[in-house]
Amino acid sequence: MTQQCEISWFSALCDDDYEFLGQPDPMLASSWEHCRNIVLAAEKGGFDNILLPSGYQLGLDTTAFAAAIAALTSRIRLLMAVRIGESWPPQLARQIATLDRITANGSGQGRLTINIISSDLPGDKLASAPRYARTLEVMQILKTLLNGEHLSHHGEHYNIDVDPPRMTTVSGKCPPLYFGGLSEDAREAAARGCDVYLMWPDTMPAVREIISDMTARAAKHGRTLKFGYRAHVIVRETESEARAYAMHLLSKLDAETGDTIRAKSLDAASVGVARQAELRAVAGGEGFVEDNLWTGIGRARSGCGAAIVGDPDQVLAKLRAYQAEGIEAFILSGYPHAAEADLFARHVLPKLSHSALRVDSHYARH
Repeated sequence: MTQQCEISWFSALCDDDYEFLGQPDPMLASSWEHCRNIVLAAEKGGFDNILLPSGYQLGLDTTAFAAAIAALTSRIRLLMAVRIGESWPPQLARQIATLDRITANGSGQGRLTINIISSDLPGDKLASAPRYARTLEVMQILKTLLNGEHLSHHGEHYNIDVDPPRMTTVSGKCPPLYFGGLSEDAREAAARGCDVYLMWPDTMPAVREIISDMTARAAKHGRTLKFGYRAHVIVRETESEARAYAMHLLSKLDAETGDTIRAKSLDAASVGVARQAELRAVAGGEGFVEDNLWTGIGRARSGCGAAIVGDPDQVLAKLRAYQAEGIEAFILSGYPHAAEADLFARHVLPKLSHSALRVDSHYARH
């Protein structure tokens, strides 16, 4: 039996769309029209979900965009990024419930999923341990309220006693919470609070180690996790064409511009970003750290910094290798995003058995 997985694409709400990396293009700048068109193309192409990213200093407001695009789509799920440092959890719960209702569009099924970002309040700075502790509290608060339960929460960061909002999700349950992070604090928060643990590109042995570690951590809290993998992709009819396009993306980038772009990100000093830099450092001369995994993207981008590069069969084989290790959800992207979504939808997606990821949303009560 062919293993099922969720295949998501990426809408560049955070000023991250290029033909040449590091060279802003007015036609690809984050705007309602441009990002809307990426989502509609992904839905037409057959993707199951789409990540709506969030960056305080960059691009469009994610929640406002999600509300607008929900009314224009009918099938694709929306993976809305939520910056925890900028929200009051009970109000966030009501926003999520309202958005889930909008996504239903009369279908009787909500399409909202949530990407939890362990952010600071802009202008403020928390150390890693308290910041991730706050993020875990928010995940627990959201699950309690969105599961329709009375909240009596007395934690380090929140002291709240409140009934759930009248507005509920369509299912009456909290949507799946996707979350990632490599630090010790992040891993513990994920093990206790999220439903889908996301990782950035890494070598196959490292992917195997992370899944093993996170499975064991979650089990200590009586929980199980699903696993997701966020990567870029470049697929062409031949491997040589795919590699040539990778070089094309970097053809106008200089080191100083790349450094400036990476430094802009609020997570530029995170453990995950450091790991992406390590991969670039040990990669071969053309930037490949293992078969079909190219680290050149990270020269002009903080965060997810590698791409699966190859012909359709090679890309498919790489995805299936990740599936064999336990990955059940992929969040993919490529430059420019609308064009690469079309290439992946035509060359690879029909060969994959895929559908929206189903999770049992639960957590260890504290």
